[in-house]
Amino acid sequence: MSDKPVLLIPRKLSARTLERAARDYDVRVNLEDQVYTPAELLAKCQDVDAVLPCHSEHFSADMVARLPDRLKIIANHSVGVDHCDLKACKDRGIIVTNTPDVLSDATAEIAMLLLLGAARRASEGDRMMRNGEWKHWSPSFMVGSHVTGKTLGIIGMGRVGQAMARCARGFNMDIHYYNRSRLSPEKELGATYHDTVESVLAVSNFLSLHCPATPETTGLLNAQRIWLMPDGAVVVNTARGALIDEPALIAALKSGKLAAAGLDVFAKEPGGNPAFAELENIFMLPHIGSATFETRDAMGFRALDNIDAYFAGKQPGDRVA
Repeated sequence: MSDKPVLLIPRKLSARTLERAARDYDVRVNLEDQVYTPAELLAKCQDVDAVLPCHSEHFSADMVARLPDRLKIIANHSVGVDHCDLKACKDRGIIVTNTPDVLSDATAEIAMLLLLGAARRASEGDRMMRNGEWKHWSPSFMVGSHVTGKTLGIIGMGRVGQAMARCARGFNMDIHYYNRSRLSPEKELGATYHDTVESVLAVSNFLSLHCPATPETTGLLNAQRIWLMPDGAVVVNTARGALIDEPALIAALKSGKLAAAGLDVFAKEPGGNPAFAELENIFMLPHIGSATFETRDAMGFRALDNIDAYFAGKQPGDRVA
C-alpha cells in the first residue's frame, strides 16, 4: 500500500500534469473526463487527502460539510474560485488555492480575438463562406467597427486585465479602466483610471470584462449600465458569464444599442444561451480562454506546486482560503 498522499483529479488534465502527479502522489484520475455528479464527486472525495478540480466541480457549503476530515486541500486548476464556498472551506480547515498568473496572456489573447472578431463580423463572414453564400461584393458589404485608436474600457485591471491592455496598445487603443484600487503608474502605463463602473462605461467604444464573479459583480453589466455606453459599442467577456445580464445584452444587440459582443463565458456552462445563436452580431467561443498546450501544463504544475507545498508543511503560494 502506497504511503503517498491520495490525490483526486476529477478531470483529464494535460499529460505532463498527470505524469508529474503520478510520480509524487497516489492518484485517482477521471480519465473518462465526464463531469461527476455532486453525489459522485462526494463519493470520490471520501478516501482522498487532496483534490485538484476544475471550475466544473462545485464545492458548495453542503458539499464541503460532507467532505471527510482527511481532505485538507482543494487546489483548483483555475483562477476563478466561484465554484467553491470559501467560507465553508475555511470553517472546515480546508485550504483552497488557485492558479493565477499562468493563464493571463492566453486569456487576453482570446479577449482580443473576440474583440476583433465581434468588431469585424468574423463569425458572420465565416458562416457565409462555409455555406457558399458569398455571391457579391460592394463597398457596403460586411462593414464592421474600426478598432485601432478607439477607446477600450476594462473592468477589472488584475493580471488578465493588464495583459489585455498590453494587447490593445498594439492597436493604439486608448485604455480606460475601473478597478477596486488604482494601479501604480508603473502598471497603469498611461491608462486612465475611473473610480466608478459607470464612468468608464460612458467612454468605452469597446468594453472588456476581467473581474471575478462575486455577489457584488453578478449582473454587473445590466440594462441600465449598457444604456450608459456609447451607441454602437462592443462588449467582450472572458471572465465569468454571471457578470452579464444576458436578456439585457440580447435586447441591446437586437436594438442596435450595442453593435456586437464577443463571449467566451456564459451564465450556463456548458451549453451557453440558445438565444445567442439567433443573433448574427455575437462572436462566441466555448470557454477556451486558457486553452493552450503551454497554459494547460502551467496551470496543472501551479496547482501541483500548491499541493506539494502543503504536504511539505509549507504555506501554498496561491492560497485563497
